[in-house]
Amino acid sequence: MDKTPFWKTKTLAEMTTQEWESLCDGCGLCCLNKLEEWDSGDIYFTSVACKMLDRESCRCSDYAHRWDYVPDCVQLTKETVSDIAWLPPTCAYRLIDEGHDLYWWHPLVSGDAETVHSAGISARGRTISETEIDADQLEDYVVDWPLTVGETALAKRKG
Repeated sequence: MDKTPFWKTKTLAEMTTQEWESLCDGCGLCCLNKLEEWDSGDIYFTSVACKMLDRESCRCSDYAHRWDYVPDCVQLTKETVSDIAWLPPTCAYRLIDEGHDLYWWHPLVSGDAETVHSAGISARGRTISETEIDADQLEDYVVDWPLTVGETALAKRKG
């Protein structure tokens, strides 16, 4: 019997709903508010989390009903994953779409949902809720760590 993991043998389009959902590593980085410069299209992450993000688990507090509370929540689908430029570089959907393997801290690889946090990949402990700030101050919270968050963990693995 072939023991090759599904993400190495299937494209995103071939995955079942359960396989697709299991790709989310629970980092919470996609739930950070982002700013886009209209003229350049440049996207900037902030340390401000969606009000629905459980900042401890880094998962949506009501995933099934999130659009009831956040109508503009972006749904990542098999059809749209390659069009969403702001997916963090460690995102499993992005990695697989680009032909890469999952990192060692991904729960599907490690077998432990906590490795994404212990490796320092997640938003845990780094955010505030959007309910705690004035929306006009969002640019005061611009950060670059969501784009570099995997570098330390990668260096540890290689060293």
